[in-house]
Amino acid sequence: MPRPKQRTPELRDRVLHAALAVLAEEGVGGLTTRAVAQRAGTSVPAIYELFGDKAGLVREVFVEGFRRLASCIAELSVTDDPRDDLVRLLAAYRRFVRDNPRLADVMFSKPFADVGPGPDGVAAGIASRDGFVDAVRRAVDAGVVAGDPVDVAHVLLAMAQGLVSQEAAGWLGRSPASIERRWALAVDVALDGLRPAPRASSAR
Repeated sequence: MPRPKQRTPELRDRVLHAALAVLAEEGVGGLTTRAVAQRAGTSVPAIYELFGDKAGLVREVFVEGFRRLASCIAELSVTDDPRDDLVRLLAAYRRFVRDNPRLADVMFSKPFADVGPGPDGVAAGIASRDGFVDAVRRAVDAGVVAGDPVDVAHVLLAMAQGLVSQEAAGWLGRSPASIERRWALAVDVALDGLRPAPRASSAR
């Protein structure tokens, strides 16, 4: 008699949450199908049935990471101060990476070299990036910054990712005050540097 299929939404969610928990506790090296199966109270064959293989599970972890980042971005209120909205957006990105360092590693550093994000992963990454682009577009429309919104969003994200990596490695400062000061300095320099150039006065 064939074994009944175990591919249910409830089990899929349980396995995914187990994978995220194992990743957070054990890191990339500990993210094995055996460890996830044990954490989820299921079997390795059930995980393969749900996700195809370990690569499929890793791809879903990647997607879930960007879903969570997009949710964090969506929770931010839009105010009548687009510059401050960008500051708060960068702060939210920083909090997400600091709160989920190993998940962020999977999302941005891609430690599983043989596992690509897949179509769902690409779509999830674009969806989270769109939140940044929308915030930049509002700032461009308000005359707070100048440039192509997609280009500016990429630059600000790259800056934030570099800063949070330096912070995690202990290179951004030895005290909380120095770290906060350098974050604020970098954000101010970036946003001030992106301000529209003043218009030249017309000759009389």
